[in-house]
Amino acid sequence: MPDSAVLLPIAALTVTLVAFVGIALLRRRGAGFTSLVLIALGVGIGIGIGFRDGLEYVAVLGDLYVQVITAIVAPLIFISILSSVTSLGSAVKLRTIGLSSAFWLLLTNAIAIVLTLAIALSVGLGQGVQLDLQEGSGDTLTGLIKPLDEVLLGLFPSNIAGDFVGNNITGIILFALLFAVAYLVANRTDDPNLRSFKSMIDGTKKVIMTAVGFIIELTPYAVLALVATTTATAVTRIETVLALALVLVLALGIAFIDAYVVNGVLLRVFADVNPIRWFRLLTPAQYTAFTTQSSVGTLPLTIPTLTRKVGVPEDVAAFTAPIGTTIGMPGCAGIWPIIVAVFSINALGIEYSVWDYVTLALVCLLVSIGTAGVPGTAIITATAVLSASGLPIEVLVVLIPISAVAGTASTMANVTAAATAATIVARRLGVLDDAVFRGERPPIEASAEPASRRERRRAQTGPTPVVSDLGIPADLPLGQCELPAARPIHERVSR
Repeated sequence: MPDSAVLLPIAALTVTLVAFVGIALLRRRGAGFTSLVLIALGVGIGIGIGFRDGLEYVAVLGDLYVQVITAIVAPLIFISILSSVTSLGSAVKLRTIGLSSAFWLLLTNAIAIVLTLAIALSVGLGQGVQLDLQEGSGDTLTGLIKPLDEVLLGLFPSNIAGDFVGNNITGIILFALLFAVAYLVANRTDDPNLRSFKSMIDGTKKVIMTAVGFIIELTPYAVLALVATTTATAVTRIETVLALALVLVLALGIAFIDAYVVNGVLLRVFADVNPIRWFRLLTPAQYTAFTTQSSVGTLPLTIPTLTRKVGVPEDVAAFTAPIGTTIGMPGCAGIWPIIVAVFSINALGIEYSVWDYVTLALVCLLVSIGTAGVPGTAIITATAVLSASGLPIEVLVVLIPISAVAGTASTMANVTAAATAATIVARRLGVLDDAVFRGERPPIEASAEPASRRERRRAQTGPTPVVSDLGIPADLPLGQCELPAARPIHERVSR
């Protein structure tokens, strides 16, 4: 008689494939994208609970999606930024978008830090907890912290091919900006010899975005597989989760408060948009971030969502969203490090003054910039914050078992904050397309001609929103904590 250890994975795979067929049938009958994702979410939880000890084959299906969507990230970011910036017409506009994006991204993280400090201190997180710290258990984590000079050098690409292979987002962004600014400088006089270069860029972008559309259509299937493995992991670690329940509840709760309440207020006050409709439009991207635990891997959904559904011009969306995976990141570089720090302070009975907490908040904000582009953001930022604050790294080792669960909501908060920043930047620059946001019409295809010529024409015909045709099906409502993209999702540890 076959061993149950052999039959269980096969049974789990069979049930998953049957669920895939059901999703495909629902799609053919006209079910909406968001509805399919929600159904996949529920079915995935059921499979994860029912087959928690036999999901090896199901995990492979989720890993395949993560690897495919991660593979498209580097060319997507490069060509999107290159196409968008070359359409600006001047480096002055680029500077305006860049500074504004950095400000709002850092502000979202600062708010998350203050919010987490207030809640964690008010509930006395860590008080009365008895910690059994093993001496030397944090040595490996300490080794993750890089010297300042190495961090700064790592922000600038030395081998663009290596940056593409390793998905070094910062290097890719800087290299794309170098090419784009060089084009703007060379094309100051509207050089006809450069028109073919611009046409090639725009054509390549359209092809890549069409490929992205194909990948996005697989999202419901991927969500089912990824949620199943994530649920199984949480159930397997239930004893550890219960022992650290307050830490986990706070991490998840604050991440959701930050994502929906804080960003909702920011959107209402500074972008003057309906937050409820905005969140409904972004839902698929949020689900993908929650299940894949990868802000970078969610970019193929985030950027099209902002341009096709929210009404953010592509030059803003293609710049702010990728930058948001390296700067700010309130979930992984704000909420989690502060929770770990406050837990350590109270559990170990360390005396901390108001100024000590202010210093802790500033350190956390600075570290979120210093570790930009480094895989394993949540682990590394928490390690750096504890080290810079003189707190024992060993405490983080105790919390690692629940960090993967907390990372789901943290990544979702990261993606939401980046999209919020892009929307606010677009509104403050006066380029947010309200008609697209309200669903009154689709975005208008961007012109390939130089911006200066477009501006002269606008003076005669009136303003025309400039948003690229991304090649995504019109009926598709598109919307690592962060995980190292090169490793299978069921083997990774939350950043």
